[in-house]
Amino acid sequence: MSNVKKFLLTAMVGVVALILEFGFHQNQWAFWLVSIVGGIMTISMLIGMIKTLRSGKYGVDILAITAIVATLLVGDYWASLVVLIMLTGGDSLEDYASHQASRELRSLLDNSPQVAHRIDGEEISELAVDEVQVGDLILVKPGELVPVDGRVVAGESSVDESSLTGESKPIEKKLHDELMSGSINGDAALRFKVTKSAKDSQYQTLVKLVKESEAKPAHFVRLADRYAVPFTLIAYVIGGVAWFVSKDPVRFAEVLVVASPCPLILAAPVALVAGMSRSSRNGVVVKTGTTIEKLARAQSIAFDKTGTLTEGKLSVEDIHVTAGDFSKEELITYVASAEQESSHILARSLVAYAKEEKLTLFPVADLEEVTGEGIRATINGKKIRVGKASFVGSKIELSNEHTAVYVSLDDQSIGYITFTDIVRRESADTIKQLKELGIKKTIMLTGDHQSIANEIASEVGITEVHAECMPEEKINVLKSLSEEDRPGIMVGDGVNDAPALAVADIGIAMGAHGSTAASESADAVILKDDLSRVSEAVRLSQDTMRIAKQSVLIGIVICVVLMLIASTGIIPALLGAALQEVIDTVSILSALRARKDR
Repeated sequence: MSNVKKFLLTAMVGVVALILEFGFHQNQWAFWLVSIVGGIMTISMLIGMIKTLRSGKYGVDILAITAIVATLLVGDYWASLVVLIMLTGGDSLEDYASHQASRELRSLLDNSPQVAHRIDGEEISELAVDEVQVGDLILVKPGELVPVDGRVVAGESSVDESSLTGESKPIEKKLHDELMSGSINGDAALRFKVTKSAKDSQYQTLVKLVKESEAKPAHFVRLADRYAVPFTLIAYVIGGVAWFVSKDPVRFAEVLVVASPCPLILAAPVALVAGMSRSSRNGVVVKTGTTIEKLARAQSIAFDKTGTLTEGKLSVEDIHVTAGDFSKEELITYVASAEQESSHILARSLVAYAKEEKLTLFPVADLEEVTGEGIRATINGKKIRVGKASFVGSKIELSNEHTAVYVSLDDQSIGYITFTDIVRRESADTIKQLKELGIKKTIMLTGDHQSIANEIASEVGITEVHAECMPEEKINVLKSLSEEDRPGIMVGDGVNDAPALAVADIGIAMGAHGSTAASESADAVILKDDLSRVSEAVRLSQDTMRIAKQSVLIGIVICVVLMLIASTGIIPALLGAALQEVIDTVSILSALRARKDR
């Protein structure tokens, strides 16, 4: 039976009992009705408490059970009924608060793309998204959802990616730009080539993450369990002393009635769900409340280099002319012209560089791409080769630490172009912010060369470097962290990072353009291509845990004060039961502060 149904049933019993006692003056019938329902509810709670104890955890339901039984035994059945109503109402309120706090997470599910418009020659046909194949040509009309991931082949438009990345400003999309499924097209039609099937596209990956995050609430009570034993002991001691001093067992019942366990039961999970909601709004999907607890206590963090600390996109670093009367602009124009139809990552970088420099590319003839070697073509009547040094006949060849393409014209080597992976602008600031948040150790784990890794680590402020690492070596480094360096965070984006993300205390994946495997292995996923979201996730988690602890302690303090007052006999059991709802409301409202951005 759901919490709402339990609440409605208890309330209905209360109405019937009121009618019996005050309408028909059948006090005994009202007493037995409340006692039977209260007994059934108590047995149900007792079974749940026993299961909790068997799992090795201590719950706070014993307080509520004792309060109900005690008030029934002393004949104050109305107080028992109010306690039951408050408990079932509190559980219903928890469900409502959790629903409200997590609506940003579930909002991703509301916009799931269903259909796509496939272009086949001159015809456009409508088909289910699941039937779309990689390589299909798709039309997305103004105002429509992008059905699957792809790359623009025609048209220009602004696209709303806010539900995916948290970026409120529409993103301008043009030829060759990537489109993410689930984003909303603006006021112009776009044609794009499908690069991922529906099940592998960005949107479905995020939907899966959201479902995982909502399906794992079991760990939420950990914070409450830390306070459960001392709180229960305090309640029994105050109640026992009041009974002993006054010789009146009613005092014991009156104390336990106001000893509401609801702040412990409700405040922590509501705050954690609210914190998860707030994180998702800020571009970070956190899968469980436990992850928020660990992030708040993190002592160390490890980063992959390529695509995490760096942009993961090779850009032209320098152009070297080694022969002939060519200028650098002429050399790059010839090379970009030859590469403009290639899909190779270096070819895209060369063409992008030429466009940035506003260079006019030449028409190309006799184009041939030699797999693993390079490309050859005819431009302005001259034969050009671009690729490996051995392919173009270059006598100059840089070491493996450098990425370069070599160029020959009419079989004469004329130069080479070097590339570099640019460090993200936000990397250094992110590391600095993490240290300010209490992260003591920063680590780089990369498969790249030691010299390159050291240079980038020095630039961004990382103190410990492990270079030329295979995936299993990254795992060993994370496993070897000392207790004082735990919990430890691992941040990565590639398939090779997935094992490390899975084994880390907290795995964070750069999910905007990273691999699906990395996102699935991680405990949290950064939706926006922005490394600073990592420090933001830690900050939000610390803020959430601070509010959760405050909310629990506020409820406990109010309860203890009311218990002390009730021990004097000033607060009748019926009034004490009603005051429970005040305590619950204060605790929940305090916990929901974790949902607000500051």
